[in-house]
Amino acid sequence: MDLQQQIAALEADVERLTSQLTAETASANVYVQRGMMQFKLGRIEASIADFDQAEQRNPSLTPYLWQRGLSYYYAARFDDGARQFEVDLQVNGQDVEETVWRYLCQAQRQGAEAARAELLPVRNDPRPVMATVYELFAGACDTDALLAVARDRNERFYSQLYAGLYFEAQGDAERARHHMTQAAEMQVLDDYMGWLAVVHRQQRGWN
Repeated sequence: MDLQQQIAALEADVERLTSQLTAETASANVYVQRGMMQFKLGRIEASIADFDQAEQRNPSLTPYLWQRGLSYYYAARFDDGARQFEVDLQVNGQDVEETVWRYLCQAQRQGAEAARAELLPVRNDPRPVMATVYELFAGACDTDALLAVARDRNERFYSQLYAGLYFEAQGDAERARHHMTQAAEMQVLDDYMGWLAVVHRQQRGWN
């Protein structure tokens, strides 16, 4: 399926889930699923509303709503995003992505250097490329090193994605666009972050 076919399938899935939510029993899980689909379709505010509904129905979900943190970033709700990722890290303290997204939210409000000064330590993320992603945001390597370490398509995607996000935090729109375009064109659409790359381009008007 190409991207347009994927989008059409997502829209059909949203309609299907919406019909479930109009029934008497609307579960938190269905709201999370629909929120994720809304995000993939670039409907940022609608995705946040669904994640909020899920949280209201099951408050124990709060530290697991990392998807809402991503939506907050694209809604320019950077303080809310940073708080979401801080809560997430209470249950998943060795996740580089949670830590980096906290940095990205803080960088939009405080600048990249201030965000780096508050970068939380992560030592045991099991994904090899993520160790280099962390080094990049910690200032211990550059994007060339990150791109060089990728060994397969999935790692190349994540290297390009986080190189793009790194340059966005640095205020370098040209290089951010270059790397995010590379990531989006890989169309790793079986992965939520693959959709994020597509949404990022749409939100920035880079299509």
